[in-house]
Amino acid sequence: MPSRPEQPAYPNWLTPHDSSPCLRSSNPTISIIVPARNEAKNLEVILPQLPQVHEVILVDGNSVDGTVETAQRVLPGIKVINQTRKGKGNALACGFEAATGDIIVMFDADGSADPAEIPAFIETLVTGADVAKGSRFRKGGGSEDLTLFRSGGNLGLNLICNIILGTKYSDLCYGYNAFWRDVLPAIELLDSSLPMPATGGMLWGDGFEIETILTCRFAAAKLRVTEVPSFEKNRIHGESNLNAISDGIRVLKTIFDEKRRENAALAAVRNQPAIMADEAVTAPIRIDAEQEVA
Repeated sequence: MPSRPEQPAYPNWLTPHDSSPCLRSSNPTISIIVPARNEAKNLEVILPQLPQVHEVILVDGNSVDGTVETAQRVLPGIKVINQTRKGKGNALACGFEAATGDIIVMFDADGSADPAEIPAFIETLVTGADVAKGSRFRKGGGSEDLTLFRSGGNLGLNLICNIILGTKYSDLCYGYNAFWRDVLPAIELLDSSLPMPATGGMLWGDGFEIETILTCRFAAAKLRVTEVPSFEKNRIHGESNLNAISDGIRVLKTIFDEKRRENAALAAVRNQPAIMADEAVTAPIRIDAEQEVA
């Protein structure tokens, strides 16, 4: 990607390099995935703030406000792809499939995510984590957007998730995450090439439930997850499509659906010869808790 003036100083593992990607490199390439639908005004502000990395991929959801043109103007060299179905989940899956970097960073287009936090996510991965999960409730994190009602709902959903999955997440419903690209097969997201339902709706996993699905599958895959304090800003322009009640119900349904999925997978393993089951089943994941909960 062409160099850009007035970029902040970042560690060398956020600098593009020409070496071939290798598994768990100490100097990994970074792919930033930005799903967007009609976010031209926000992208004009946020894209120039991104660090210079291997690639930034904009996944466009049939925008009609000049989102693609704006992105290409303010960030020459950005890679643009079109999502294949509807919803944020499908957009992320398309971006993940297109990524070529060693590490994938999920980055919202509305301006709520702080680009300056990316180095902390990458450092967490380079020092041993499979997944760096943003948390607004770790010491040093926070939010301008969470209402008291939504915060209470999030804490309640966290408690249910941790009891059911045996985890210690502090922030279930937050989508600022980064992970090594080599964990994608273990997550098993829907293939982007699957056709859209005849009704024109979304497949399960194509919508906002994607963030909870990822959180649950990180746990089911026994990945090493480390939470990173993150501060959520208000959306810069426009209105959020989130609804506290309906999306809370969707998150709750996702937790139970994902637990049933995990149980079915474990049952299939147990039906295999005993030696195979012994090799396949490991202890439940535990989130690193090196920092105090805010």
